[in-house]
Amino acid sequence: MPTVVVPKSGGVTTTKAVVVRWLKQEGDRVKIGEPLVELETEKVSYELESPFSGTLTRLLAEETDEVPVGEPLCEITESVAKTPQRKK
Repeated sequence: MPTVVVPKSGGVTTTKAVVVRWLKQEGDRVKIGEPLVELETEKVSYELESPFSGTLTRLLAEETDEVPVGEPLCEITESVAKTPQRKK
């Protein structure tokens, strides 16, 4: 099951981020590029976009939690496109 982690910020030497606010909740459908959570570091606040499409199945961090870079924030069950089966 894909896990969304706190990313490294380009060129910024931050070691953690604070979960400011979840924009999606458990059970919500998400698409690639859709904002999931608002994070804040010492230098910047930003919305983290989903790297996967599917269903947000579990939040692993609560609002106001400090989460180290590389640690998980949530789990998303990926959508599997159903391909039509040909009849023989």
